[in-house]
Amino acid sequence: MMQMRFATLLFKAFPAAVLSLLLGTQAARAADWPQFRGPARDGKWAETGILDSFPREGLKIKWRQPVGGGWPSPVVARGRVFVLDVELIKPVARERLHCFDEKTGTVLWVYACDEKYSEWTYVPERGAGPTATPIVEGDRIYIVGSNGNTHCVNAKTGKVIWEKNIGQEYQVAEMSCRPSPLIEGRLLIVFTGAKPGASVMALDKETGKEVWKTSDDPVSNSSPIIIAAGGKRQLIVWSNSSLASLDPASGHAFWREPMVTSGNDSAATPVCQGNRLLVSGLMLDASADPPAAVFRWPEVRVPSKRILSNTSTAVLEGEYIYSAKGWGELVCLEAATGRQIWSTNGVTARKNGASINITPQGGGYFLFTDEGNLIRAKLSPAGYRETSRAHLIDPTWPFAQTKYVYAPPAFANRHVFARNEGEVVCASLEAGR
Repeated sequence: MMQMRFATLLFKAFPAAVLSLLLGTQAARAADWPQFRGPARDGKWAETGILDSFPREGLKIKWRQPVGGGWPSPVVARGRVFVLDVELIKPVARERLHCFDEKTGTVLWVYACDEKYSEWTYVPERGAGPTATPIVEGDRIYIVGSNGNTHCVNAKTGKVIWEKNIGQEYQVAEMSCRPSPLIEGRLLIVFTGAKPGASVMALDKETGKEVWKTSDDPVSNSSPIIIAAGGKRQLIVWSNSSLASLDPASGHAFWREPMVTSGNDSAATPVCQGNRLLVSGLMLDASADPPAAVFRWPEVRVPSKRILSNTSTAVLEGEYIYSAKGWGELVCLEAATGRQIWSTNGVTARKNGASINITPQGGGYFLFTDEGNLIRAKLSPAGYRETSRAHLIDPTWPFAQTKYVYAPPAFANRHVFARNEGEVVCASLEAGR
């Protein structure tokens, strides 16, 4: 099975004026969720006024709308919800970007682009469709299709501003462009595994023109992040052959460590807190100046020792790590050593491909499972305490006689937005409603 990269999602609240000064652009509303893992791309949700426990009758569903296949998370910006999917009607595959009204779910527009999909992709169990979550900045939304077709679209109208078909200009493995793009200043950074020498690429976000390209590393399922460490801005990229730190302005490598990983395992997004850089189950110290790879644990870095989950991203909270592991256990590890403190099998059924997306919020956590359940819980070194559980959306993707829902949800403006291969749903998480 070709596992997709998944992760917990985050929101970090800054006043809009401060964000505008920091980013040099017009900021999204503080409570929006404009990209994979939220506005700061770091796995937490700082919203207030949220339910501590769910109503007995379940969550209040505000709206639902049909969508097609694919694994990108919904993104939410400026009163609109965007979902990227594919419509497979043999012999035509159409990758589509849907724009819904955030409050009502009304369809505002749909942008569609015909793509060449192979015969095997029409078999549901094979897992065909886009995976990279779009990113919104200002009035523009950027999307990367399954085969590298990258678009900048007007978020208000759905009109194309520019297009760069990386899969036509370079050699791109079929259906492989899974990592989510990110924005760094004037650059849109995409990780598609394009060859020759363009596995990671920076485009001018205004025009789509190439600014730099680097590496022949094979693409993975892991989405890159930017960290500030060792006195530098660093682009952290986990490919299927290495872990690397790049200068996001030029693509120059600060360091690269060979590290072969199966595409079935390279799912987690790197996580940084202070000087700690966690890549699935591999911990590094990121404080070296000039930047260098300083490994802390595990001592033996074979995949079986350094992979926590092949579907989910861990949460690094203070001195502890919370993560899915293996076949669906939830574990707590000591951040300094990697020592396991506790584990529980009570979150999702034990099975191959199980996933748990963990979102810290307000002193507690939201857990979203492969079964489509949303859980409110307390996590601490003392253990796991579940306070509420509600079924949010049905699992629809078939694998090994079981069905799964894999796209991580988005949390925005006191609501949760989740999608499967058939629909997108919005439910209220607002306290007192």
